[in-house]
Amino acid sequence: MKILVTGAGGFIGSHLVEYLLQRDHEVVAFVRYNSRNSWGWLETVPEMEKLSVYSGDIRDLDSVKDAMKDVDVVFHLAALIGIPYSYVSPLAYIKTNVEGTYNVLQSARESGTERVIHTSTSEIYGTAQYVPIDEKHPVNPQSPYAATKSAADQLAISYYRSFGLPVSVIRPFNTFGPRQSARAVIPTIITQILSGKTTIKLGNLDATRDMNYVNNTVDGFYEAGLHENSPGEILNLGSNREISIGDLVKLIGDIMKVNVNVEIDNKRLRPGKSEVERLLCSSEKVFELTGWKSEISLEEGLTKTATWIKENLKSYKPEIYNV
Repeated sequence: MKILVTGAGGFIGSHLVEYLLQRDHEVVAFVRYNSRNSWGWLETVPEMEKLSVYSGDIRDLDSVKDAMKDVDVVFHLAALIGIPYSYVSPLAYIKTNVEGTYNVLQSARESGTERVIHTSTSEIYGTAQYVPIDEKHPVNPQSPYAATKSAADQLAISYYRSFGLPVSVIRPFNTFGPRQSARAVIPTIITQILSGKTTIKLGNLDATRDMNYVNNTVDGFYEAGLHENSPGEILNLGSNREISIGDLVKLIGDIMKVNVNVEIDNKRLRPGKSEVERLLCSSEKVFELTGWKSEISLEEGLTKTATWIKENLKSYKPEIYNV
């Protein structure tokens, strides 16, 4: 198939592109236009010579329409994802996450695209009201980021219900792995340790997350997103295991064979009513539909991630808090 991936130069997007190329699909990678002609993490993908790259802007309907000509499938991952920055500029998230999703959906509708896979986030559930969290859990976004992703999800489903557009909504829980920004907690912990700090700075240590290694996530995107019965469905992807940030620090310290002390940095704390205290995935629905389940364990994924970050530490700035 000819497959377009938006957000292709980012963390999950670049891994998905690599996954699709390995399966001999014709891939068009939609990356944000910039004067340096930078393709982000795509430039590290081994089979990049087989890739077509389209530079545009997800907020620009014209470039999205142009990129989607003659495409069979769209994996829509382009988004602003940093929660702290959504407190600074909510409007930027509306334009990118909501309007950008509209551009993809409308372009797909007009061009007759066979399948659209829209990327959601577990953040739209807010703090768990029951666990494990299945797809029937109430939606309760607690940050501007989560609110825009929830709006984009509803827009995607409305296009399925209103226009028959074959849209699937894939809702990954906390994905981690090589190429992830230090905005995320696992690279934050690892880069501070590798830079020689014996006391690292973090925010809320009590919150729990369902951490899923990126290879598991992209495999789930492929299996769930392209399944014949997935259009119109919302499907969680997670490991079905939760861990507190405090315990995560200890586990990473054990894997890296260092003793780690933690200092709470108030800059890294979310506003009280905005903090998501607990996330634990139920991926039973996607397992019943496709047989997909998380294969790579947290411990194995952390080991792979720490090794990769060690080899690429120059790509990070551990001394700076990434908003």
